[in-house]
Amino acid sequence: MLTLAEVASLLQVSQRTVYRLAQDGRIPAFKVGQAWRFRSGDIQAWIDAQVQSTVVESDQRRGVSKKGERTR
Repeated sequence: MLTLAEVASLLQVSQRTVYRLAQDGRIPAFKVGQAWRFRSGDIQAWIDAQVQSTVVESDQRRGVSKKGERTR
């Protein structure tokens, strides 16, 4: 289990950014009382998904298919 501060440190962003992501439902999190908590496996999966979507978007902008072939 990770705290908001630990996730912020892991992602190298401010605690406020992590708070907003959690509050908006854009990062997997849950509340224990008033405090946000994060499962480490969920955060790693979320990071992996963010990296994958960034790679796909980059490839699409460059005109590269999933197989690495040029589409343009």
